[in-house]
Amino acid sequence: MYSQNRKAKNTISLLLTYAFLILFGIFMIYPLLWVVSAAFKSNDEIFKSLSLIPQKIVTNAFIKGWYGTGQYTFGRFFINNFILVVPVVFFTITSSTLVAYGFARFNFPLKKLFFVILISTLMLPDSVNLIPRYILFNAFGWVDSYKPFIIPSMFASTPFFVFMMIQFMRGLPREIEEAAIIDGCNSFQILLRVTGPLCKTAMISMGIFQFIWTWNDFLGPLIYINSVEKYTIALGLRMCVDSAAAIAWNQIMAMTVIAMLPCIIIFFAAQKYFVEGIATSGIKG
Repeated sequence: MYSQNRKAKNTISLLLTYAFLILFGIFMIYPLLWVVSAAFKSNDEIFKSLSLIPQKIVTNAFIKGWYGTGQYTFGRFFINNFILVVPVVFFTITSSTLVAYGFARFNFPLKKLFFVILISTLMLPDSVNLIPRYILFNAFGWVDSYKPFIIPSMFASTPFFVFMMIQFMRGLPREIEEAAIIDGCNSFQILLRVTGPLCKTAMISMGIFQFIWTWNDFLGPLIYINSVEKYTIALGLRMCVDSAAAIAWNQIMAMTVIAMLPCIIIFFAAQKYFVEGIATSGIKG
C-alpha cells in the first residue's frame, strides 16, 4: 500500500514536471515561432492576432524583403556580415588561446596583478568604454570601417574568453606537456600540437559565442559604420523601418528569419562540442 502511494506520488510529480517544462518551453519558443509565422502573414494581419497560423499565406515577403528599400539588397548586408564576423571569430580564438596559455602555463613578473586586472574587466560594462573607444578609433581613422571590430580581436579584447580558456587549460594534465618537452618541443610547438588540440571543445564554444554575439550586434555597427554599402544585417533591417512610410513588417520578419539561420545552423551543428566545452570548463575550473 505504501509503495503504491509512493509510486502514485512520483507519477504525479513527474507529470507536473513535464507539464511545467512543456509550458515553459512554449513560452520561450513562442516569440521565435511568431516571427516565423509573421513572415507568411499579410501586413494587416500581423498585429491583429496572436495566432501562429496565417489566415491567408503570403509567400512573396521573402523575395520583396530581399531586395530591401535602397540600392543595396540584403545579399550585400549578408556579405558584409560575413566579412566582419569571420575575421573577428578567427582572431578572437587565436589571441584568447595564446593569452590564456601564457596565464595558465607560465610564471612572469606581475602575473597576479595582470590576472586581477583581467578579472576586473569582466565586471566592467561595455557602455563605460563606449565613448573613449570611439574617440580613440576616430583618432586612428578607423571609423566607417570594420577595423574597430577586427583589430581589437587580435589582442584578446574579450576577457570572458581568456578567463574561460585559462580555466580549461588549468584542468589539463601537465604530464602530457612535460612529455612533449622531453621529446624536444618548445612552448609554441606544445601549444600547437598538444594543448591546442586538447582545447578544441573550448575553442569551438568560444567561436560559437563570438559568432552569435558579433553576427547579432547592432550597437557596434551603428556607432562605427556610416556608409550604407558597409551596413550589416542589423543595420539593414533598421534602415527598412526608417526609410519606408508604410512599414512592410512581413518583409522585415522574413529577413529576420533568414538572418537568424546562420546562428541556428552553427549552434546545432556544433552543439555537441559547445555543451562539452562549457561543461568541461566549469568542472575543471
